[in-house]
Amino acid sequence: MTATSNIQVLHLVTSEEIFFTQQIDTLERKGVDTTVLVVPGADQIDGDMGSGRGVAEYLQFLPKVRQELRSGDYDLIHANYGLTAPYAITQFRLPVVLTLWGSDVVGFDGAVTKACAWRCDAITVRSEEMRDLLGRDAHILPSGIDLERFEPMDRREACERVGWDPDRKHVLFPYSPDYERKNYPLAKRVTERTRDRLEATDDEIELQTISGVPHERVPIFMNAADALLLTSRHEGSPNTVKEAMACNLPVVSTDVGDVRTRLRDVSPSGVGTTEDELVDELVAVLESESRSNGRDAVREVSWDRIGDRILDIYESVLSADESEVAG
Repeated sequence: MTATSNIQVLHLVTSEEIFFTQQIDTLERKGVDTTVLVVPGADQIDGDMGSGRGVAEYLQFLPKVRQELRSGDYDLIHANYGLTAPYAITQFRLPVVLTLWGSDVVGFDGAVTKACAWRCDAITVRSEEMRDLLGRDAHILPSGIDLERFEPMDRREACERVGWDPDRKHVLFPYSPDYERKNYPLAKRVTERTRDRLEATDDEIELQTISGVPHERVPIFMNAADALLLTSRHEGSPNTVKEAMACNLPVVSTDVGDVRTRLRDVSPSGVGTTEDELVDELVAVLESESRSNGRDAVREVSWDRIGDRILDIYESVLSADESEVAG
C-alpha cells in the first residue's frame, strides 16, 4: 500500500476545531477519502450544567455511527478525542486509530480514554507528557500548522490592521478571559508584575485578549504582538505556540504539553514553572525588543509532514489487520 492509496476513513469527533479541519483537508489532499461524524451539540460546552452537551447528546451519537458504518465501505475508523473512542471500539470489524488532544487524558474524559485505549490499534498523543498520563505506548504526533498562513509580516503594518498602537508593547493572550483552563488571572498577574519590573504603565505594556476572531486573521494579531503569553494549566501540543513560532513571535509559557521541547532552541522565548519565572521570562523577552527564530524550529510540524505521518500510521494498521485476517 502506498501513500496515494484510496483509503476510506470514518472520522468521529466531538467538535470540528480548526486544527481538526486542517487535518482533514491535509488527508484529503493526500488521497484519503474522509467522512466526518460530529457528536450532536458541538456548539455547546461539554458538562455545562443545564445548558451544555451532556449524556443525551452522546447517546444520540451511537445510532448515527452505526447507521454510517452500515451504509459506508470504510477501511478504518479514526476516533478524534477520547470521548469518541467508545463508539469506535464497540464495532469489531474495522481497525481503530485514536487521536488524543490533551484534556482527554485527565479527569473523567481521561478515565473513558484509558478504558478504551486497549482496544485501539494505534494511538497518537501530542506529547510525552500525554503518553505518560495515558500509561501505554502511543505515537507522539502534534497537530500541524499552516506555514503559508502563519508567517512573519511587518509589525507596524500588523498593528495598523488590528488597531493597536505600534509604539506600545503588546502581550497577546490568544483566548477569551473566560476560558478557565487557559488561566487568564495568571496571565494578568504576570503582565502586571512585568510592568512593575520595567517601570511601565498600563498603556505602555498592554495585555491583549482575542476570541471569536476568524482563524485567517489570527496571524495579523500575532505579528502585531511583542510576545505571546500562555498560562494554561495543562495542554497537549498547543497550536497557538506553534503558530506564534511560525510568525517569529516570542513565546512565554507555563511548562505544559510539549511546549518546552518546541521552544528548546528558540530565542527569545522561555518556559516558566512558577509565576516568578514567567515574569522573568516575559521581562527578558520585552527587553530584547526582537523577534524570535521560531519559524525555523517549527517547520518539522507543518501539516504536510504531519499528514505523511498519519498516512504511515494508517498503512501500518491496515497492513497488520490484513496479516491478521490472512493468518
